[in-house]
Amino acid sequence: MTIIIDPQGSGIAGNMLIGAFVDLGANADKLKEVMEKSAEDFGGVEVTFEKINKHGLESTFCHVEMLEHKHSIAYPEFIEKIDSLDLDENVKETSIKVFERIAKAESKVHGKDLETIHFHEVGASDAVADVIGSIYAYYSLNLDKQNVIGLPIAVGGGTVKTDHGILAIPVPAVLEIVKDAKILGGPVESELATPTGCAIYMEICDEIKDFIPQIKPKNMGYGAGRKDFDHPNVLRIIESDDICESDKIDVIETNIDHLTGEEIGYLFNKLLDAGASDVSITPIIMKKNRQGSLLKVVSRKEHRDELVKTIFSETGSLGIRITPNIHRGIAKREFEKKTVEINGKEYEVTFKIGYINGEVISKRPEYEDLRKIAEDSGLALRKVKELIK
Repeated sequence: MTIIIDPQGSGIAGNMLIGAFVDLGANADKLKEVMEKSAEDFGGVEVTFEKINKHGLESTFCHVEMLEHKHSIAYPEFIEKIDSLDLDENVKETSIKVFERIAKAESKVHGKDLETIHFHEVGASDAVADVIGSIYAYYSLNLDKQNVIGLPIAVGGGTVKTDHGILAIPVPAVLEIVKDAKILGGPVESELATPTGCAIYMEICDEIKDFIPQIKPKNMGYGAGRKDFDHPNVLRIIESDDICESDKIDVIETNIDHLTGEEIGYLFNKLLDAGASDVSITPIIMKKNRQGSLLKVVSRKEHRDELVKTIFSETGSLGIRITPNIHRGIAKREFEKKTVEINGKEYEVTFKIGYINGEVISKRPEYEDLRKIAEDSGLALRKVKELIK
């Protein structure tokens, strides 16, 4: 599945993300509870959700009202408070990463280090609720397991009044946060992209594109902004079925030139036992014309550390290359069991079926089932394969 975050029309803010997530199915009552509880120590908030029509477009508005405006807070103290919240570790860890993005941007803009930087607007209770609410909704919808694509951000224009005085839009902190994204001015003279919204966007987007890729739209969520313009002030999130499915993998590599064939074979099996999705060994020519092998391991994130540890331990390698979070296109797979008769005896064979766009592209019997039949029947493996096609 692919998720498209589309801030091209009216920018992005934390409450707009939350509204769009609720529109996609996140539990509003649970979000209200989590947001209000998390913001208690920062001044408190009251959260309400309502369906609202923004210039002809039905959307969900998340209203976050501050109950008390506390003074600015130093970044280390702020993070300590966030870290002490009773939240799922994934939610807490990702929320802290969002705040770290903002703090690093603020520190660069103001020429201070992270230990001395103070949060003003971002340390307020409504910003805390926005970040934690957005990240909680993101995980509740299992979007961390999907490919999230961000489109260019409309940042607005003109000036805005802040604790640092009148600043041009986009404000310096926003520019720092979105340095690796794509932005466009307008379409109105108003601030459309907030530091909070941009930092969440940058944290949860896996890639940034100019246009929507080839997808099959499935569900749409619309999160309303606070302001009213001559166009729908909403953030759009599109949930889609891919033409082919995708998941995230890590690729781990190292060069080997000192192991025997037996030792490489042992390592191969050891890595599969440690959780590798695939292992390959490729003959290569290394520097000084030495013959060697390229070890390449495909891994899911949760197995990465154990696999790296295994490679270091078994090979004595001094360096391992890791390419994290690569998106791998995969066909939809199903498994089907079928009973076949060979030489008067019935065997059960599992077939792996691959689909693209609903069309069968492959249907193959599993090797282990073929091997067992060959051993039991005394037939050659290739003969068994021919008989059950």
